[in-house]
Amino acid sequence: MARRATWIGFALVYACFFVWYTNLSGPMTDTEIDAVLDRARTAGRPPAALRTLETFMRSDTGDDFVMVNLLELNRSPPELPATGPNAPPMALIDHYMEHMYAEQLKRASHPIFFGTVIGNAMDLSGISGAESWTQSGLFRYRSRRDVLAIATDPAFDERHEYKMAALMKTIAVPVEPTVFVDMRLFVALLLFSIAALLDIVVLRRRS
Repeated sequence: MARRATWIGFALVYACFFVWYTNLSGPMTDTEIDAVLDRARTAGRPPAALRTLETFMRSDTGDDFVMVNLLELNRSPPELPATGPNAPPMALIDHYMEHMYAEQLKRASHPIFFGTVIGNAMDLSGISGAESWTQSGLFRYRSRRDVLAIATDPAFDERHEYKMAALMKTIAVPVEPTVFVDMRLFVALLLFSIAALLDIVVLRRRS
């Protein structure tokens, strides 16, 4: 009985994680898209940005995606209220990410990778000024709906100002992975391993 309860308990934990981590609402609807565009227009987004945003939403598949980021830090960022004078660029980035981490976690979104660039671009074609970068990062988002809920929140604009002030240049490109180690598989294997270990070491010994 105890063994069955253990396996059922772990299955329920995984089911809760799967429901939280997976977009079960499908692609964005026309009503949602129109609402986001209205908010973006009200916020003063330029026409080119609105077109990019609309294309991003109308091509929604409902799947999760990864935002690929390249950043070059500004060694002398301007003084801003929350970070004060002579703050290093990462202090401004940290102020921005303090808001982002909390908003991402609410929506089962999170960083996958951070790294420091160790050399200039090895392959470069059709673009100028992209030879050098300082940092790189990958962020997983549960859905396009989730990332836009973060980006259209008025609180985002204030924090985003700190990110842009900390950078000389940046590129952020959304990518839908075709080969990817999914956290749902990792968590399933982890929970299965723990349950099996309990089953073998503890519960069978008692029986």
